[in-house]
Amino acid sequence: MHDDGGGAMTGDKRGGSFGQALKAVLWSFFGVRKRRDLEADATQLNPLHVLIVALLAAGVFIGVLILIVRAVVG
Repeated sequence: MHDDGGGAMTGDKRGGSFGQALKAVLWSFFGVRKRRDLEADATQLNPLHVLIVALLAAGVFIGVLILIVRAVVG
């Protein structure tokens, strides 16, 4: 990180909450994100938050599919 001269620190530290990451990931699962929102997400969201939320969402999705298959088969 470095000071940009205006007192603001710049660098890789990004804001964005888990809620914003969850919203971005869930909309991406459906494939209906607007380009403007996608570009905003790329600059605002913390990649670690997005990764964690994506892994959790994928796990829930797989779990639901397994439950559906077990209900249909068994």
